[in-house]
Amino acid sequence: MSTPAGPPDQRSAGPLAPSAWNLPNYLTVFRFVLVPVFGWLLLAEGGHVWGYRLAALAVFGVAMVTDSIDGDLARRRKQVTDFGKVADPIADKAMLGMALIGLSIIGIVPWWVTVIILVREVGVTVMRFVVIRHGVMPAGRGGKLKTALQTVAVGILIFPLEALPGSAVWLTAAYIVLAAALVVTVVTGVDYLIKARRLRATSARTAARKAARRVAREQ
Repeated sequence: MSTPAGPPDQRSAGPLAPSAWNLPNYLTVFRFVLVPVFGWLLLAEGGHVWGYRLAALAVFGVAMVTDSIDGDLARRRKQVTDFGKVADPIADKAMLGMALIGLSIIGIVPWWVTVIILVREVGVTVMRFVVIRHGVMPAGRGGKLKTALQTVAVGILIFPLEALPGSAVWLTAAYIVLAAALVVTVVTGVDYLIKARRLRATSARTAARKAARRVAREQ
């Protein structure tokens, strides 16, 4: 006597996709919430009060720590989602963008540096959404290096360096790291553009569209 088969949907369904409502994504959303808090602390009293600057640095540090935690959690728990792939780098860009804008308002980072970095970040974000119909573009190694360099430079510059002995040395070191971050930012931006064009050209959606046009011409 054979064992009764389960419901048709259970027999035919493949592995369920992880839900977007999970801890890694909660941490990503938490980073979005921290952005305005961080901005207020950084710019309070003109950005020249040590206490506020240190508090801003603490919030910035929490945001960057959760950035590394949520990705590890998602991979370890097999909870990688399309939402996380898209929202995680946007949360990073929002925090770092707020930091650069704030530091430029205070007069620590030149505006032209902030503009170049923000144009690249916004451009890549828009590009992700433009090609999302063809597939999700996760952050690459170059993007992670760029984020790491930006984080180190911004973290040093948020700290009230004037309170440290040898502050000029720290400031010079921060600007060197920021310059390296600027170069990597531009290079990875060009790389993302190339990858986006390749993804759009080779996706299943594009292949189906080309096949449909080919069939239409043959009819």
